[in-house]
Amino acid sequence: MHARCTVRNVKGHLTDQPGLPPAQGEEEHLSLALVNSAMALTGGHTVDLLGTPAQANHWLTERGLAPVDAGMREMCATQLRSLREQIRSLFAARAERLPALPAAVKAVNDAMTRVPTAPLLQWDDETGPYRAAPHPTTAIVDHALAALAADAADLLTGPDADRLTACGSAPCNRYLLRYGRRHWCSTRCGDRARAARAYARRTA
Repeated sequence: MHARCTVRNVKGHLTDQPGLPPAQGEEEHLSLALVNSAMALTGGHTVDLLGTPAQANHWLTERGLAPVDAGMREMCATQLRSLREQIRSLFAARAERLPALPAAVKAVNDAMTRVPTAPLLQWDDETGPYRAAPHPTTAIVDHALAALAADAADLLTGPDADRLTACGSAPCNRYLLRYGRRHWCSTRCGDRARAARAYARRTA
């Protein structure tokens, strides 16, 4: 049984986030953006865009997965961060051609099956019948988790899976969809990798 993550219907404070460039593939796959929401930077620094409930609310709002005034609670942000780590584990296994952790596969499946998958019949007095998935306020996070998990499953089983790779510029821990020979998530990481290779040649 999963504890239901409820949200408060209050105005949420939108926490400023650093202007880091998205990795290749994030616009097509929300799960890739989710995995990359925790970043390792040079100098031992890290950035977590889901570090607080307000930041988690902001991240979901920017991607159309939650209203701006959802008022995320810590338990909700914790569930989102937990799914992020499970999906990261699956991406690492796929990119490195290693077996997946059963717990990670289960977490993704649990998130996908926690909400109704079939759009139900609805009826508007003015426009008539239509179909839509139920989306009560108390299930905002459940629906967001389901959407992210489904996107991860689609990525891992679809044609883009062979292009999934980790950024090749240490200490960056982001993932991207590779185009050609490029193994870097951003120009910044590419420049750092080239500089490191040039330094290694000089010192050799």
